Amino acid sequence: MKKELKNNYGKIFLTITFEAENNWVYNNWFGSQSQENVRLGANTCLEILMQNHCSYLINDNRLVAGPWSQATDWLLTNWLPRAIAGGLTYFAHITSLEPLARLSAENLRNHLVGNLQMEIFEDVPRAEAWLKAKQQLKNHE
Repeated sequence: MKKELKNNYGKIFLTITFEAENNWVYNNWFGSQSQENVRLGANTCLEILMQNHCSYLINDNRLVAGPWSQATDWLLTNWLPRAIAGGLTYFAHITSLEPLARLSAENLRNHLVGNLQMEIFEDVPRAEAWLKAKQQLKNHE
């Protein structure tokens, strides 16, 4: 299942895929992100996570241009509590090489509370390996 979200100009800014074979949701963000687009994308992602009873998220920002720190407060106070309540426990964030985008991700991670674990990566294979390791640990509990 793949969902594409478009901005006001008709350009795709996010694709969200539930990968059943891996039991995770994969978000792939594109271009500059307005606060409105971050909220729409995050809320749509949360719907897909909850519909699939999924605890694992890969959030790929390698193709994001610029910071998204304007949405950090909303993510921390609104989206993350709902995501955690919905069962999200492992969040693999792949950052853009742009320094401001990485700072936005680090700011988010540094303010997390509760049971959600977030790690920041620079490529997909490492993010996937981390999530697979977390799934293996959970399967052996």
